[in-house]
Amino acid sequence: MKFPEAARLLHQAGYYLFERAHYVEAELLLTRALAIREQVLGSEHLDVAQSLNLLANIYHDQSKYPKAETLFARSLTIREQNLGPKHPDVAQSLNDLAKLYYAQGKYAQVESVLQRALTILEQALGPEHIDVARTLNALGSLYQVQGKYVQAEPLYQQALAIREKILRPEHPDIAQSLNKLAELYCFWGKYIQAEPLFQRALIIREQALGLEHPDVATTLYDLAVLYYYQDQYGQAEPLIQRALTIFEQIIGPETYEVAISLNTLAVLYYKQDNYTQAEPLLQRALLIWERTSGSEHPNVAYILNNLGEIYYKQSKYDQAESFYQRSLTILRQAYGPGYYEEGRILHNLAELYSAQRKFDQAEPFYQQALAIREKELGPKHPEVANTLNNLARFYKDQGKYAEAEALYQRALSIREQALGPEHLKVVQSLEDYAALLRKTNREDEAIKMEVRADAIRAKYAQKNPTDSEL
Repeated sequence: MKFPEAARLLHQAGYYLFERAHYVEAELLLTRALAIREQVLGSEHLDVAQSLNLLANIYHDQSKYPKAETLFARSLTIREQNLGPKHPDVAQSLNDLAKLYYAQGKYAQVESVLQRALTILEQALGPEHIDVARTLNALGSLYQVQGKYVQAEPLYQQALAIREKILRPEHPDIAQSLNKLAELYCFWGKYIQAEPLFQRALIIREQALGLEHPDVATTLYDLAVLYYYQDQYGQAEPLIQRALTIFEQIIGPETYEVAISLNTLAVLYYKQDNYTQAEPLLQRALLIWERTSGSEHPNVAYILNNLGEIYYKQSKYDQAESFYQRSLTILRQAYGPGYYEEGRILHNLAELYSAQRKFDQAEPFYQQALAIREKELGPKHPEVANTLNNLARFYKDQGKYAEAEALYQRALSIREQALGPEHLKVVQSLEDYAALLRKTNREDEAIKMEVRADAIRAKYAQKNPTDSEL
């Protein structure tokens, strides 16, 4: 067998293993293929670029970012020199490089690289080519992580439409588009729209890829997050556990996917007041992200914020404040002031100061959090309702009943519309509003709200008998 043919077969076998997430075995074959191609064809040959690109993807998927970046950059240079700057293969390298920057939180670099790739592909292949869908999805992901949901939605929808037109219904790429659109709706608070898309994506992925594939774990994780946002902790926990097991076994114990799964599992535990299980999971996730992405990565900020919440819940206010402030500093350095996740930290700081009866410090943080969430998420998002409800409680505790009532009413209306009239967050609004009505001697109105809250809670308990949120 001639050497180039041996390299081709090694590359094909390596790709087969990569697709099935057998990274160690794939790396061995692809490293051999690369060495043969460099020796026989020269270091600037297009087949060398192909090997470099696939090997870089293996490193990327294992969170080995410096190794991946070196290979992606070298592959891009070879393709530009051999094919010119407007060839579709150059766009493929740009897409992969953007994926790497995205994983490291380098969002300004991601957008410029993806826009260049999209322009190349649309001009070279036409606006409805399958490769265009991939770049549209990637650009949608960028806008989503920045909280730009209105910009992300049409990109995801366009990508899904292209794939459904070209591919068979059970193709994994259709599952990816469904998953991305569902994920967007989940973060946007459109939970009813998200769930059937996740379920359809999960069915496709399990059938096409097998039960232990990382893409299956991704959909399991995302579906768990959807249930978490709806306070359905009993449904969320087994999905997170299954996703975490797959990620640890298939892609390794110190990767992005493992860290984010640990973080979410920890949040599930501390939302149920199980702090002893939550804290070590967050500490492990923090170590993983600091090792793989650096101590100033936005993902580190999210972990710090969650650790702050644990300490706040245990009345360890000095520790909580320190973690919140460090988290806030990292986010502002990464995105500038006003990023939508900043609203969450400001909200938490307001809660912290309110619990210590530092009302003059708390109120401006509530107001800033509300302004950011309304601007970035829209005035009818469930997170806006959370801030409204807590700000109302803040005013009630100070005897400012008129201000509190207007906010309670608005929070209740948002939750009923966004989450449905029988959601546990609606129960919270009804009970908090009833407490205010009692303070203002409106017993009959308070009783009506409490009766409705009790009925919702009883109905929920029948459907979710093991849910500790009850």
